[in-house]
Amino acid sequence: MKFTIFAPILLAASTNSFVAPSTPATRTNNAALSPLFMGRAAAVRAATKGKTDAKKAKTNALYGKKIIMCVKQGGPDPDGNRALAELIKAAKANSVPVDNINRAIKKASEASVGDFAERTFEAYGMGGASMVINVLTDNDNRANADVRSAVGKNKGKMAEQGSVLFMYDRKGRITVPAEVDEEALLEAAIEADVEDFELSCEDVEDGKLSTILVEPADTNNTFEAVQSMGFTEDVKMELAYVTKAPVEVTDEEFEANMKIIDALEELDDVDSVEHNMSN
Repeated sequence: MKFTIFAPILLAASTNSFVAPSTPATRTNNAALSPLFMGRAAAVRAATKGKTDAKKAKTNALYGKKIIMCVKQGGPDPDGNRALAELIKAAKANSVPVDNINRAIKKASEASVGDFAERTFEAYGMGGASMVINVLTDNDNRANADVRSAVGKNKGKMAEQGSVLFMYDRKGRITVPAEVDEEALLEAAIEADVEDFELSCEDVEDGKLSTILVEPADTNNTFEAVQSMGFTEDVKMELAYVTKAPVEVTDEEFEANMKIIDALEELDDVDSVEHNMSN
């Protein structure tokens, strides 16, 4: 059993100050400024909520497509389609509404619904960064053109198949919006027959975020082990490509590479983008 605990990195911090009014003039000035400050705060909250809502909508759409693909391949009954049963569990773990899941299962039987297929593209960014672009699409030509355009317009470079993937491992990834105790996780993992995992924890804007990496076959068992520890809210699980060779890039290179990733993640056909940047 191995553990990797990374040092926390504080992503954002802010301080607020309050000056008590001492004269009518001071109270008047503060009152005049309050709407401005309140407006800025509201704008920040609205922007954050907008990004969160967009990400949630894309997650729901992604699992809808995955369910349609799975049903077309193995049928609509989770009892007879094990892959569908596991996918439904993953969808629920990622907060996809049950109504969305049921609609996708029903939609898969409609003749007008196309077949979805998974594709993987590889690309290079700045400063030695590499990217693995996971796609789920019903139109290969569109997905190929859109991915290449997003990479090229943002000064990235498409890579030959296999030239990037060999630097990544396929892993199961469970994320928990809290700090997970390593000893407690060890006990739960043993109970769940999980032989090996890596645990990391970092500071994020809203608190702590723990990430657990396991072999793909152990993903479901690890997810259930985490739930048995009392973590049931917003715990997510997925399969991901995890770099074996992180690279350090400058702040400028990081920002440039994130522009590529942001452009890719805006595409409807793109499921996720993995990268090897260490900062």
